[in-house]
Amino acid sequence: MTDSPPGTQLTDVEEYAAAVLDVVRRIPSGRAMTYGLIAEIVGEDLGRGGPRQVGSVLAGSGGRYAHLVADDDQDDDAPVSDEDRVPWWRVVNAAGSPPQHHLTEALDALRAEGCPLSRDGRRVNLRRAVWFPEDD
Repeated sequence: MTDSPPGTQLTDVEEYAAAVLDVVRRIPSGRAMTYGLIAEIVGEDLGRGGPRQVGSVLAGSGGRYAHLVADDDQDDDAPVSDEDRVPWWRVVNAAGSPPQHHLTEALDALRAEGCPLSRDGRRVNLRRAVWFPEDD
């Protein structure tokens, strides 16, 4: 999980968000996870949250929770796009569909990574693409 700066304590919401973002950042290129699976994994440690909360965290990862994303590879003065650090497109619903309002962008990114898609190319083939943290 992402550590808070020295001398600061994360709120319960920030702690949950940090745990979600940590899992999402570990999803390998070409693989995917569902909101529900992430919620189960984070819930095992923290005992709270669900798929909707995972979606809320990802929706806020570029702004509200950007401070929770570790900046390991970046120089402090360089502008960094949060989307480059949190691969939100690798998180889909239980049917394998990316967020509808970012469908084209997500499917383009998934195709570029070689993620297995359904025959119609509109959903992730979860049988072939799902990733579990113990897989690494």
